[in-house]
Amino acid sequence: MNLNNKNILITGGTGSFGKKFVETVLRDYPQVKRLVVYSRDELKQFEMAQRFPMSKYPAMRYFIGDIRDGERFKRACEGIDVIIHAAALKQVVAAEYNPIECIKTNIMGAQNVIDAAMDCGVQKVVALSTDKAAAPINLYGATKLCSDKLFVAANNMRGHRDLQFSVVRYGNVIGSRGSVMPFFLGKRSTGVLPITDPNMTRFNISLEDGIKLVMYALEHAWGGEIFIPKIPSYRITDVATAIGPECEQRIVGVRPGEKIHEEMITAADSINTIELDKYYVICPTNVIFWTKDELAKAFNGKPVPTGFSYNSGENTEWLTVEELRQQIVEHVDKNFKI
Repeated sequence: MNLNNKNILITGGTGSFGKKFVETVLRDYPQVKRLVVYSRDELKQFEMAQRFPMSKYPAMRYFIGDIRDGERFKRACEGIDVIIHAAALKQVVAAEYNPIECIKTNIMGAQNVIDAAMDCGVQKVVALSTDKAAAPINLYGATKLCSDKLFVAANNMRGHRDLQFSVVRYGNVIGSRGSVMPFFLGKRSTGVLPITDPNMTRFNISLEDGIKLVMYALEHAWGGEIFIPKIPSYRITDVATAIGPECEQRIVGVRPGEKIHEEMITAADSINTIELDKYYVICPTNVIFWTKDELAKAFNGKPVPTGFSYNSGENTEWLTVEELRQQIVEHVDKNFKI
């Protein structure tokens, strides 16, 4: 989708994804009409405005607000063509301890995004999900599954509007705030790296590839799809070895709500999933405008086998210790060395 001459809003725009998304749009679509960063932290907006000042980037707007506040968000969406919904409470342990706060932001906030899009003439909405939304065992994953369901079902409420809602789901973003690599980098000077479980694995994706997935969804979504990238896995013990080969790997136990392996497509999803070249697509069961077979034919896709699941522990592509070190230098700390 050509974003030149478009009005774009990103919720959670001061986060890791938001900043990279803004950088990408300003670089690749210099004629973007308006690019609105919507978030609730004025300090982060101030800091982001030093990097992307309105004096240099006249399309930039910084709008303070919380997606829990439907009226405020609706005001921010006046004249907006595209919404990227990246705002969420995403810390697993914090969500277990403060469940209603997570529900208000991740579920009710998602409905506010849908309502505003319906009322303000928005054309495309792409919502960011998480691998934890597949067969969730923690509250964060459960709220994101609810959010996914809301965005998929919203396509049946759009009426005659030229509007599509879709979802992108991917695993841990390398180097993002709160992720394991920056955490281990901060801990390696102590000589001990805490390992929750030696068998633990995770999917891995770069911010750049996450943004490519969002752009793919903007360009190709028919409405109701959940797009999932084909990405490598890593072992937590390999990350520890890559960062601190001389450090003790001390087993500390799995935290509340944490899985040993993450999953992005469950076996139950397989009957509605098609495989494309770089992505999987979970097709909706309740969207009435198109079918899985029509989408597969249009994009030269094929159904996955019944019972197929996409699991970080059973993945066919793995990052080696050396590849992890290269990714750390490229995406986390350019000065990293053993």
